[in-house]
Amino acid sequence: MPKPNDYAILFDASHCTGCRACQVACKQWNDLPGEATVNTGSYENPPSLSSMTWLRIKYTEGVDRGEVFWDFTRDSCMHCSSAACVEACPTGAVNYREGGVVTVDQDWCIGCRNCVQACPYDAIHFDEEKGVVDKCTLCYDRVSNGLEPACVKACPTGALHSGRFADMKALAEQRLAALKGAGYDQARIYGLAEMGGTHVLYVLLKHPSAYGLPVGPVTEKRKVASGWLSAGIAAAVLGFAGARWIAEHREEVGGER
Repeated sequence: MPKPNDYAILFDASHCTGCRACQVACKQWNDLPGEATVNTGSYENPPSLSSMTWLRIKYTEGVDRGEVFWDFTRDSCMHCSSAACVEACPTGAVNYREGGVVTVDQDWCIGCRNCVQACPYDAIHFDEEKGVVDKCTLCYDRVSNGLEPACVKACPTGALHSGRFADMKALAEQRLAALKGAGYDQARIYGLAEMGGTHVLYVLLKHPSAYGLPVGPVTEKRKVASGWLSAGIAAAVLGFAGARWIAEHREEVGGER
């Protein structure tokens, strides 16, 4: 569970209108390039997260009694307390920062993609051009300087809040009580129990599966183990190649002498 003074974001689905101001603000602040529009039969775009898109609003469309409806939810890194990506990383490139924020030190990333395979939220992705992984930083550069995350500052409806984890949890509980009182029997808080508790909390009107969120997410142990084996083999091969080059180089130098 996150510590009371850890930093957290609260997303309230009952106040989200799907305007995507947060999505645009994330792109602008982090200087992320746009992606080509893909028509998938939905209003949401892009259709998934990538190394160039760290935050998007997901549209879940349905029909109820002949009326079309949309459920909107935030799709981004959850900054888990027991983060699968941190556990899977063999070099320590994916790590916890002050306040529980999960970030990537790209100087240490070897591009093994263990973290990509392990994340149950599909929130971290490999950048083919840079050869490293990238994801939401929870605007650590802003937060560490006393500013709100760009997405929170841009939200026009009050669907996003940020601050101390204890305060965001209390606000989520207040919103939940209000929604229950208004007849939303399925309303709930998501993120208190998932992955050891997450630094991004959701207030949902429906069951998590209605928004495409994983129920009871866990670290993909099999994939992590496989990834560690691959990384180990790669390291062994590189080590052997390096040792062989040194030996051959010494022979050449000795021969010249």
